[in-house]
Amino acid sequence: MSFVRSDISLGKTRRRTASVALAAALLASVFGAPIAGFAQDAGKPVVIARDMDLNSLDPSRATCDTCQIYLSSVYDRLVDLSPDNKLVPMIAKEWSTSDDQKVVTFKLDPAAKFSDGSPVEAKDVKWTLERLKNLKGGMAYLLDNVKSIDAPDAATVVITLSVADSEFVGSLTAPYTGIINSDVVMAHGGDADADASTKDNAEQWLLANSAGAGPYTLSSYSPNSELRLKRNENYWRKKPSVGEFVFLQSKDAVSQTQLLQNGSADIAMQVDPTTAKDITDPNIVVETKPSFNMVYLAVSPGAKNLPHPLDAKIREAIASAIDYDGIIDLTVDGKGKRLSSPLPIGFPGGGVGEPIKHDVEKAKKLMAEAGVADGFTLNATYPNVNQYGVDYSLMMQKVQQDLAEINIKLDLQPVEFSVWREKINADGIPVTAVFFAPDYYGSSQYAQYFAMMDGSVWYKRSGGKNDPTLANPETPKLLAEALSAKGDESSKLFGKLGEMMANDRVILPIVSPDAVFVSRKGVSGLRFSACCNIVLSDITAK
Repeated sequence: MSFVRSDISLGKTRRRTASVALAAALLASVFGAPIAGFAQDAGKPVVIARDMDLNSLDPSRATCDTCQIYLSSVYDRLVDLSPDNKLVPMIAKEWSTSDDQKVVTFKLDPAAKFSDGSPVEAKDVKWTLERLKNLKGGMAYLLDNVKSIDAPDAATVVITLSVADSEFVGSLTAPYTGIINSDVVMAHGGDADADASTKDNAEQWLLANSAGAGPYTLSSYSPNSELRLKRNENYWRKKPSVGEFVFLQSKDAVSQTQLLQNGSADIAMQVDPTTAKDITDPNIVVETKPSFNMVYLAVSPGAKNLPHPLDAKIREAIASAIDYDGIIDLTVDGKGKRLSSPLPIGFPGGGVGEPIKHDVEKAKKLMAEAGVADGFTLNATYPNVNQYGVDYSLMMQKVQQDLAEINIKLDLQPVEFSVWREKINADGIPVTAVFFAPDYYGSSQYAQYFAMMDGSVWYKRSGGKNDPTLANPETPKLLAEALSAKGDESSKLFGKLGEMMANDRVILPIVSPDAVFVSRKGVSGLRFSACCNIVLSDITAK
C-alpha cells in the first residue's frame, strides 16, 4: 500500500513561520539586533534550537534527553565515558572492585570542587546516591542493587551491592548520578533519608539554581522558552571553550532549520534527514553519525478494556504486519538501522539475530489461527513529538495503514508527552510508540527497562499486574548470569537476553535513527555520547 506524505499543511507552515519570527524577535530583544552568527561573535552565547522535553532540573528527579545534556554539563559524576565508550576517571580518580563484584571502592580526586569552591567529599557522594535511591524516581533503578554506601573518610566511598553487577561502575556515568553539593541542597529542602520521597522539597530551588561540580552552572530557566547555562569559572578540570549556552525552545525541524538560516541559532538538534537534505545554505554544516537511540512500538497485553486478548500469536501478527523498511524510508529517508532486539548495535549482546521480517501473509494466517481474521479496533495513543528525526504522527499513520492489512484498526490519538506518560502508567495503552536513549554504556539497563519481569518499567506498562503470564521466569536468571560474567561470556548472555525480549513481541524496535548534527560554520566538537547525549564541554565555536 502506498503512503503519501501529507503532514505539512499551509496552516502548519504559517504557524511555524510565525513561531520562528517570534523566537527571532525574542532573541533580538535579549541580545540586540541584528541577530547573526552568535557562535562567531566572541562574548555571545552559542544558541541551540531544540524541542526541550525537560521534566525537572533536579538530578534525582529528571528523566529526559535534554535532562541528560543539562545534568552532564552541570554535575560531574564519579566516572565518565570516553568517546570510544571506555570508563575514565572523573570525580573518582581511581576505583577497585572485589572479586565477587559486590563491593566497589572509589578514591576521590582531592582537586574536585563544587562551583561555589567547596571541596567534593565522600559525604556528598553518599548523600547524592542515597537521595537518588530514596526519592524512588524514574532513574532510581540505577541503584536497585545498592545495599549500602559508606564514607569511611573524606576521600573514600565504599558501595556494597546485593548481587554481582559487572556494569555497576559503568552505570555511574549516567547524568542522573551527578554529584550534588549536599550542604547547599540540604539547606534548601534536600533530603536523602529513607523517607526522602515524602520529605524532600528541593526540586523547586533546583529549577533556579544548580549545585554541582561540572563545567557549567545554571544561569536561568524559563519553561517552554529557554534554558541558559554559563561556564563555571571555578571548574576544577579543563575549562570549556564556550562561555554560555542558550537552549531555545523550537518544536520542529523546519523551525529549527529556519532559526539556523537566519542566524538566530548555531546548532539545531532535531532536524530529520529529509529536512537536512534540503539545506543548501553554505554557512550551515550537516553531519550524520550512527547513534544508540531507538524508536519503537509497544504492545500492552494487560491494558484495560481490550476488545480481544493480545496473546503471543496476536502480538506476532502485529509485529509481522509492520513494514519497517517503509517506515524508515518515510520518516528518516533511510538514515537508520533496524534492530533485532531492544539492545542497540555496539552494546554487549546487541545485533544478535535477525530483525523480524515484514510478512503480511504470515500475519493474516496468525490472525486466522487466533480466531480473529475479521480483526478488531485498538486504541493507539502516542506522544505527539518529533524525536531523533522521526515525526511520530507520520510514523503512526503508516503503522495504521500496515495493520489495516490484517484488519486491525488503530484509533490514533496524539497527545502531549505528559498526558501520554500518565495514561501509559495508569490503564496502559494497547499499541503505542515512544523512544529510548541509553543512560550509560551497558545492556542491563535495557533488561531493567524493557524485559518482561517483575519490577521492569515495561512489565508494568504492558499490564503485567493484570496478566502475570507475561512474566518470563528465565529473564531475571539470565540477567543475573550476564552481570556475574565478564567479557565475551557476558556479551553472549546479554545476546540471549536480547533475543528473549524480542520474542516477547511486546517491544517492537522500529529504527535506530542516525544522529543528524546541523550547525553553523565555526561550530565543532559535536558528538553523540552513550551516556550524555551531546557533551557541551567538547564544543568549540569561532
